[in-house]
Amino acid sequence: MNNEKLEIEFQEAVKRVNAHTDPFPADYLLRLYAYYKKATNDYGRPSSRTPIINAFKTNALFQAKDITEDEAKRAYIDLANNYFLDKK
Repeated sequence: MNNEKLEIEFQEAVKRVNAHTDPFPADYLLRLYAYYKKATNDYGRPSSRTPIINAFKTNALFQAKDITEDEAKRAYIDLANNYFLDKK
């Protein structure tokens, strides 16, 4: 898949996730968070007011540390697609 197509699919998956109004399971949210941060090359510190949430986010980012931006985009797309397929 070329970079342009991957970017389009990634942005569509992000829109679907952001438009979803029901709560996601915590494990999905943490993986989506980590993949999104890696995919967008955003290495800012987690900014929750709750220290335990920041710790979970930091752990999720640590677990995704060895993947590339493109791999993170593909993982985000796959995770979002699988979640929505399971909900049908």
